[in-house]
Amino acid sequence: MSSGVAVNPECIEAYNNLKLGKKSKYIIYKLSDNLKEIVVEKQVAEATYDDFLEALPADEPRYAVYDFDYEKPGAGMRNKITFFSWIPDTSKVRQKMVYAASVDSLRRNLVGLAIEVQGTDASEVDYDTVLEKANRSA
Repeated sequence: MSSGVAVNPECIEAYNNLKLGKKSKYIIYKLSDNLKEIVVEKQVAEATYDDFLEALPADEPRYAVYDFDYEKPGAGMRNKITFFSWIPDTSKVRQKMVYAASVDSLRRNLVGLAIEVQGTDASEVDYDTVLEKANRSA
């Protein structure tokens, strides 16, 4: 389902800088105030996973990309570019609907995502949950 929301070119540029240039640890995207375009809200060069989680608003949806580092037993350090669709249960109904309908607009433009995480509460985006997904994907 598509909502007709546009993706600002800065979103793709920021993603490519994270993916290819390793210039960011994470990017948080949001819908513009008029709900017509997905824009970059925040880019952070260095941060822990906890820092990233704290940057996600408790009551508002966001999309995010995080360069997830982890150790795979017997295989050493790995990293997976992880896409987050963060739509908390506590969000307003209209926000939930627009974000859920618009996620594909952004995701289609971000080539090379390894993992996708859909979160509605903190337990669905905690480190261990994402680590489990990372270990399951090749």
